[in-house]
Amino acid sequence: MYRPLADLVRPESFEDVAGQRHLLGPGGILRGVIESGNIPNMIFYGPSGIGKTTVANIIARRTDRRLHRLNATTAGTGDIKDIIAETDSLLGASGTLLYLDEIQYFNKKQQQSLLEFIENGRITLIASTTENPYFYIYNAILSRCTVFEFKPPLPEEILPVAQRAAGLARAEYGCDTSLSEEVLQHISRAAGGDVRKAINAVEMLMLSGKPDPTLEDAKAVTQRSAMRYDKDGDAHYDILSAFHKSLRGSDPDAALHYLARLLSAGDMISACRRMLCVASEDVGLAYPQAVSITKACVDSAMQLGLPEAQLPLAEACILLATSPKSNSAYLAMAAAMQDVADGKGGAIPDSLRDGHYAGAQKMGHAIGYIYPHNCPEHWVEQQYLPDSLKGTTYYHPAENKLEGATAAYWKDLKARRKEKPKHGKNG
Repeated sequence: MYRPLADLVRPESFEDVAGQRHLLGPGGILRGVIESGNIPNMIFYGPSGIGKTTVANIIARRTDRRLHRLNATTAGTGDIKDIIAETDSLLGASGTLLYLDEIQYFNKKQQQSLLEFIENGRITLIASTTENPYFYIYNAILSRCTVFEFKPPLPEEILPVAQRAAGLARAEYGCDTSLSEEVLQHISRAAGGDVRKAINAVEMLMLSGKPDPTLEDAKAVTQRSAMRYDKDGDAHYDILSAFHKSLRGSDPDAALHYLARLLSAGDMISACRRMLCVASEDVGLAYPQAVSITKACVDSAMQLGLPEAQLPLAEACILLATSPKSNSAYLAMAAAMQDVADGKGGAIPDSLRDGHYAGAQKMGHAIGYIYPHNCPEHWVEQQYLPDSLKGTTYYHPAENKLEGATAAYWKDLKARRKEKPKHGKNG
């Protein structure tokens, strides 16, 4: 009977698990918990194909517990009740371990059906999810579980698994195929941290009938497999976050890398929106023209479409990353918004109120307003903020050439204009 190579290669000890040294290596917290023999309720969080199910199997064997596996995409409350019923029989005498894959697909009622039994110890729950548990798992479950994050293994950690998989395939399938080190290294890199994808690629080549598959053959079975992306999942927001922070941090090389990942996934819209945001939030008043240039590049990209859109977007990316930075406008607006949210405001000064209607002056509106353009250098000191906010400063110029020059201009002007100017026309 045919057995998938991924099943044949599945590790039986922590030492054979690819990666996860932060959890399973010497001194790793998860390893220490397991070796204690007292297994708490846990949630394994991380991308698919990196060993979450494998570790659950190892835990079940090492603790001599009966393992039940359910997938939340197909299981229901009835399946949980059947497992609970077994805990009262001899089959559950040594303890029952429930491995619930993709727990985020259980609704609130289904997740809560587990609460009583994981609290009293009749069931030890190990749930796995590819989505951020703090967004997708209800607090009642989270508060009773410890979350462990599994991370994609590095290529050098996947390579020994690929080598072992090739040897097992020769023995199991009776084939004479040999994979060169170059091919195995490519598979390890192209898997994008997904061990299962690497094993599947090895399996395809071993069953291809070719005695010595080439690097081109390896590329054919690993097409785009290194791309981890889901427009509604964590990978999407992680890449966008890294892209934005690389632009803000003035690292054009890192920014181009994350832009390439977004465009390779076909997500041009998110890249454009993020760069337009950076132009105002992070470059800001240090180089205000960055907004116009970025907008022009985005418009050009939208008209061109991919792949040609890569060029104007690369220009905008490099421009934003290498521009001077200032978040003074962002901070000023945030402070103003916070005052409004806190109810700080008050009446608009009468001199600033609309005076373009009959009876406005009888109400005292627009009286006393001084028209700045009738004054020397087009400026006059007068109160614009409500009385309750008089003297409040939201905008603090950042230390860059442009804002420094602007701040110096106004400081000098106000110092020279101590005398009270003549009134101009009323508004």
